Parts: sequence; structure tokens; C-alpha cells
Amino acid sequence: MTETEQLVEACIAGIQEKKGKNIRVVNLEGIDDTITKFLVICEGNTPTQVAAITDSVREFTRKQAHMKPTAVDGTRNNIWVAMDYVDVVCHVFVPDAREFYDIDNLWEDADYEEIPDLD
Repeated sequence: MTETEQLVEACIAGIQEKKGKNIRVVNLEGIDDTITKFLVICEGNTPTQVAAITDSVREFTRKQAHMKPTAVDGTRNNIWVAMDYVDVVCHVFVPDAREFYDIDNLWEDADYEEIPDLD
């Protein structure tokens, strides 16, 4: 498993730890002119849950992949938090914001993987 794949797995584990839903991994590796290799996108039901997921992803990526984000934006209101790990960007949304910004579908030619919710 590559470092990048470990990082994606750590993001997913952190999301699932706090019951994040609708996880999608977008693989951008084969697409020219993208700023990252993977997007990990998920939802928390409330800003409080988005904050908890963000903290969990930070912890899991530090412990499992030995990485810290180079930047984190959106923690002021926790409607949409973006965590930049260079090769992976993890997005945590409340459902309305995810639907509005629709970043899941910006790259039509990308490969998508839906991660089942843990219920």
C-alpha cells in the first residue's frame, strides 16, 4: 500500500469513527491539471458532527499515516471543512452544503468509489 493509499484509508477510518456518512473517494490520478491525487468527501449531519469528524480525521491520519494537514479551512462555521494533505484533500460537509457545491461531480472522467456507511 502506498503512502497516499494509507492516507486515504486513514481519512476513511477517521470519518467512520464519528459516524460520517455518504463517503466517496474520487481518484484524480489519471486526470491532468488537478491539484491533488484523491478527494475524500463525506457528510456530518450538523456542524458539531462536522467538527468531530474533522478532529477524528486529524487524529487518524497522524497515527495511521504519520501525516498532518498542510492546511485546514472552514472550521469557523463547520459547514464545509477542507483538510489539505497535498496528495489527498478531505472534505467534510453538512448535507445542504454538499448538495449546493456538488464537488463530487466536478470531474466526470474521474473514478469514484462509494464507501458503505457503518450503521
